[in-house]
Amino acid sequence: MTRDLTVDDLLPAGVALAAGLLAAFLLRLLLRWLAGHAGRTRWSGDDVIVDALRTVVPWAAVAGGVAGAAAALPLTRTVQHHVNQVLTVLLIFVATLSAARVVAGLVRSVTTSRSGVAGSATIFVNITRILVLAIGFLVMLQTLGVSIAPLLTALGVGGLAVALALQDTLANLFAGIHILASKTVQPGDYIQLSSGEEGYVEDINWRQTTVRELSNNLVVIPNGQLAKSNMTNFMRPEQRLTILVQVGVAYDSDLDQVERVTTEVVAEVMTEISGAVPEHEPAVRFHTFGDSRIGFTVILGVGEFSDQYRIKHEFIKRLHRRYRAEGIRIPAPARTVALQQAAVVLPQQRSGTAAGTPDGGFVPESSGVPLSSSDRSGDILMSSNVADVERSTR
Repeated sequence: MTRDLTVDDLLPAGVALAAGLLAAFLLRLLLRWLAGHAGRTRWSGDDVIVDALRTVVPWAAVAGGVAGAAAALPLTRTVQHHVNQVLTVLLIFVATLSAARVVAGLVRSVTTSRSGVAGSATIFVNITRILVLAIGFLVMLQTLGVSIAPLLTALGVGGLAVALALQDTLANLFAGIHILASKTVQPGDYIQLSSGEEGYVEDINWRQTTVRELSNNLVVIPNGQLAKSNMTNFMRPEQRLTILVQVGVAYDSDLDQVERVTTEVVAEVMTEISGAVPEHEPAVRFHTFGDSRIGFTVILGVGEFSDQYRIKHEFIKRLHRRYRAEGIRIPAPARTVALQQAAVVLPQQRSGTAAGTPDGGFVPESSGVPLSSSDRSGDILMSSNVADVERSTR
C-alpha cells in the first residue's frame, strides 16, 4: 500500500464488490429464463450454449466486481498486478471449461441429429474437449508469463518417443476414427464378428468399442481388433432384413393347399406381431424331396435383428396349430432296422490237415468265413457260439 487504508477507500471497494455479486445473481436469473425458452426449441445446441453461459457469465461478473474493488483500494503496483493476473487466470480457466463443454455439446448435438454420423460415439467429443482444454492451458501459461515456445518444442521432440511408447493406444485411436469416418459401424448397430462376439454397439471411444449382447452383458473390443476382423453388420445398408424358416410336409399333402395355408399364416404374423414388416410379401418356396418329407422355405420380414426370435416363435406356433386344423401332416423322421442272423466259422490254424466243422464235415484252411459285419445298411450280423466252433476244430 502507498498509504493507510481509510473508510473512503473501503466504501467504493465494497460497492464494486456488491455490484459484481448483484450482477452475477441477476445474470444467473436471466440465463435460467433463457434456458427455459431454449428447452422448448427443437435444436439442442442452444441448451448447451445457455448451460455454459450460466457458468461463465456469473463468474465473470464476480471477477469484475473483485477487480473494481481492488482498483479502488490503495494497493501497490505489484500487488495490483498480481491481483489482476489471478483474476485473469481464473476467468480463463472458467471460460476454458465452459468452452470445452459448449464445443463437446455441440459436437454431440450435431452427431445425434445426423443419421450417418455416430450418435453416441464419444471419440469425437473427447478429442474436441481435449483440444479446447489444451489451448486454454497454453493461454493460461502465456498469461502467467510462462513462454510456451520451449514447451511446444519439447512436445514436438518428445512426441516421437511418446508415439513409439503408445503404439497400441494410437493404433486403437486411429482405428476408431477410421471406423467412424468410413461409417461401417455406428452406435446402435447390431454386429457379429468372425470370432463369435455379437450384439448392439453401445459406444466407440478413443480406445475400444463396447458391444452389448442380447443377454445384457458388455463385450469390450479394442478398435484395432475390430478394424481387422471380419464383421457382419445387420443394420446396414438397411435395418430391415429377411429370415428363413425351414418347414417340411408329408408326401401325400396337397402342395397347393400347403402353400395357401402357409401364406395366410405369414400374412397374419406380419400384421399382428410387433417388430414384423406389415408390407412384407409372403413367400413360400419348395426345394427338396427329403427322405420322409417335402421341404420348403418360408421367408419372413423383420424390422431389426432382435425381432426375429419373437416372430419365429409366433410363426411356428400358429403354423403348427393351423396345420393341425387343416389336416396337413408334418411327418417325423423314421428308420427301419432289419436284424439278420448268420453263423460264423473261425478258420483252423495251419496244421497241414483239414479242420472239422460242427456238423461233422471238413472245410479247407482257406475256406473259413471271417468274422465281419454285413455291408448292408441296417443289418446286424449275429455270430454263433465261438467256443463250440473252437471245440469242433480241435
